[in-house]
Amino acid sequence: MTRLQTKTLRTTPFDAVKYIRTAEDVVDMLNDALESGEAGYIAAILGAIARSEGMTSIAEKSGVKRQALYRSLSEDGNPTLETLLGVLGALDLRLAVKEAEGKAA
Repeated sequence: MTRLQTKTLRTTPFDAVKYIRTAEDVVDMLNDALESGEAGYIAAILGAIARSEGMTSIAEKSGVKRQALYRSLSEDGNPTLETLLGVLGALDLRLAVKEAEGKAA
């Protein structure tokens, strides 16, 4: 009879910041989050993008206090439109709207 050995699987939380290297990465990640329609996901990705640029710098450019950004741009956060627009402006990004795909004419 053989004895089975169990191995402990170790995991670490996913951190999107590690994968943000270019402006295209920022746009792709943010568009994916916006297309999901999930407020928590959108806030978390925007927070990861802001952290990748430096939260202090984004706070200064957006006019929003750093601690308020951390709170608003978390998975449980709910940023105001003013915060969203301020952070996007600090990142040299802007929102655009398009008609939903699959809509019958």
